[in-house]
Amino acid sequence: MTIWIPTDDGHADLTSHDTFMAGPPHNTFKRLRDDDPIHWTEWADGKGFWSITRHADILELNGNAKVFSSAHGIRMEDQTPEEVIARRTFQEIDPPEHMNTRIKLAKAFSKSVIEEFNTDIRMLCTEILDEVLPEGEFDATRKIARVLPMRMLGRILGTPDEDLPWLVEKGDALIANTDPDFTDHVLDKMTTDEFRMMPFNSPAGAELYTYAKDMMDKKNKSGDTSGILHMILQPGRDESTISESEFRNFFCLLVAAGNDTTRYSIAAGMQAMCHQPELLGQMQAGGDIWNTAPDEIIRWATPASYFRRTALTDYEIHGKTIKAGDKVLYWFASANRDEAVFDTPFQVDLARTPNKHVSFGQGGPHVCLGMWLARLEVRILFQELAKRITKIEAAGPHTFLRSNFVGGIKSLPVRVTLK
Repeated sequence: MTIWIPTDDGHADLTSHDTFMAGPPHNTFKRLRDDDPIHWTEWADGKGFWSITRHADILELNGNAKVFSSAHGIRMEDQTPEEVIARRTFQEIDPPEHMNTRIKLAKAFSKSVIEEFNTDIRMLCTEILDEVLPEGEFDATRKIARVLPMRMLGRILGTPDEDLPWLVEKGDALIANTDPDFTDHVLDKMTTDEFRMMPFNSPAGAELYTYAKDMMDKKNKSGDTSGILHMILQPGRDESTISESEFRNFFCLLVAAGNDTTRYSIAAGMQAMCHQPELLGQMQAGGDIWNTAPDEIIRWATPASYFRRTALTDYEIHGKTIKAGDKVLYWFASANRDEAVFDTPFQVDLARTPNKHVSFGQGGPHVCLGMWLARLEVRILFQELAKRITKIEAAGPHTFLRSNFVGGIKSLPVRVTLK
């Protein structure tokens, strides 16, 4: 059964957030992969950019950080040098500085550290599903997919449970800053100069800055050294520590991206189950499928539609010249449906192997720090869900975020039958 059929006419405007409200424009991505894989895109609201749509080309360029830099911003929007410096996290830093910062953070997100959360995640999944599933019909994004990463965020940050809804609300306002359902400060619909030095050009960044500072002050005064944030603040191998601004920006990134990646992967996985009934049986059979299912669900979701780089020197590819200073967008949403790499890319195959999806930015220096946590949360959530139901089906149309950057199902009405 077909999960979802793209409806764009093959010539969608990739610069428009409204385009993505119907889901990623996969007909357009296919046309570009086939006919113009290194495509120049004009943009009325800023400098044009190159759209890179083939899986192989994205891997080639993403692996060449000496030419394609993150230090000028990772989104389509143009920024002044002052804005870039004020907002930057380690995502906007090139090697070798990026690696120096990454080493300080990597231990906190290593596979071994994340595995220690296994029991916590299973307990949270049990609590959430036992509370929600008896309702029978509900919005799976709001009641399940949003709640699990929100509660895990509290475990990771060491924040009080009562603060979590507010934190996630602010994280949504940051990363989904083009969707009026998540923020009153819609990026492309108002003047935003007042907050141009804040992460994602959003007032939510200022509020999260204040929260992070107050929280760490309280922890330091009480001698509380628990949680990943304390680990991040410790000196690295070279005895250096991250600056206050780097810490605050990282906190904002963790609240926003750390929550959304898992949320929209879970939502996409449940959407797939509604339209491919065999998936539930495969999950219930278990076994080796749990080694492959999380990555396939994350491929299907592709929570980050693209990441931007900036060319530092001229670069020739497919007979075209990317000039120094040009913006280059790696369309992960396209690469993860590339027929040259994935058989039946519009079907979810829980046993797909190898699965060379690029949802985590694989192949480059900025591969996602939180990938082990995302995989673990996705695996355990679907294991626990499959134990409890005999059927899941759509109870209405699902809706997507108004964003060409974040690929997510923001509303997913479902109906379940319990065992």
